[in-house]
Parts: sequence; structure tokens; C-alpha cells
Amino acid sequence: QRAKVFAYRDHYGNAVHYFDVPGHHGKLDVSVESIVDITPPPELPKAMPDSAWDAVDAIVEAGTHLDWLQPGTFAVSTPALEQFVLAIGFDRRRDPLTTLRHLNTTLFQQFSYEPRTTSVDSPIDEALRARAGVCQDFSHIMATVIRGIGIPCRYVSGYLASTAAAQDRSPDNATHAWVEAWLPGLGWVGFDPTNNTITSERHIAVAIGRDYNEVPP
Repeated sequence: QRAKVFAYRDHYGNAVHYFDVPGHHGKLDVSVESIVDITPPPELPKAMPDSAWDAVDAIVEAGTHLDWLQPGTFAVSTPALEQFVLAIGFDRRRDPLTTLRHLNTTLFQQFSYEPRTTSVDSPIDEALRARAGVCQDFSHIMATVIRGIGIPCRYVSGYLASTAAAQDRSPDNATHAWVEAWLPGLGWVGFDPTNNTITSERHIAVAIGRDYNEVPP
């Protein structure tokens, strides 16, 4: 039985498709075909001026990205996360871009990629305790830490087109997650802590939200 699919745009601008399958069923197949428009992101500078923090604070005061400064269901600060931030010495010591690059690399080095360590509804404390998890755990932690220093940040759900040379930790043909931070003059800049990379044309975004809870398949 083919289900009728309905579509709309949510308040974040995500394209949402939904359907109902009434009654009992033992199997569900979802087939999707997509045309992906691949555009390499603009090249980033090596660093931003230290005065960029003033521009970050001005964005916060203006309230233009208020949604992306709020906690989510899973991307929410905890005492364990606060202790982790202190342990890695994370603060505004560097310019915003350098700060986030350093955080991206630190999370990659501090956490092992181990599927089944956590589940889709695990709080970030589980990954912090195990020092292991998957892409959504690393993205929840990174988004929460970034918002904690006043930079708007959003969770991105999508796919990563793997290549043999990339040596990605995340598996091919599986959903992937990363974060995007709003930096003055640069716009939304993507960081993939699972693979210690700045996002590229290989990162195929499907939906954005404050955390996984707002963009589940």
C-alpha cells in the first residue's frame, strides 16, 4: 500500500514530508530520490580580528539569532559539561574562528567514535562519561559549548559523501550530523567534530534545528 505524502516548510525553513500508515504493518520501506546541488563554500580566512567578538555580542544584543542561542532537548548544559569545558581550558581567548577551529579539533581528539555507546535519545552526559559516541553526541556537545560563549549555533542533519582519501570516522551511506556557527562577516560556518573538518561540498544538509530532537528522520 502506497502512502500519500504531504509536504510543508517548518519555521526554520526545512522541507518536511510526512505520511500516515494506519493499521498494523510488519515492514516499512521509504524510497527517496534527490537532486543535490553541490556548491563549495567560500574559503575561510586563517583567523578573524579579535574585535569580531564585539560584533558577536552585537548580534546577541540585537536578538536576530535568538533561536540559535537557546538550548535544545539534548543540547543543554550540565554540570559534567561545565567541568569538561574547564578541563579543556575553553574560553574566548582567541578570535571567534580560531576558537571554534580549536574546539572542533579538541572534541575530535577527546572522543572516540563508537556506535552503540549512546542512543538517539541519550543525554550528553553519557558521551562525556564514556568519552565516546557518534556524530549527534559530538554535535550536541559542540553546539552547547558554542552557545555558551554567546555564538549562535545550529545543529545540522544530513549526509556526508565519503571518499577514499578522506578517512572519515563516520560510516558511508548513513545519516550524519554537524554544527554551523554564525560568525560576523562569514555567515554560517560549518564544523564537523566527528571528522575534525570544516564542512565542504561533501556535507549534504537536509534539515537544521537546535538539536536532533527537532530534526529526526
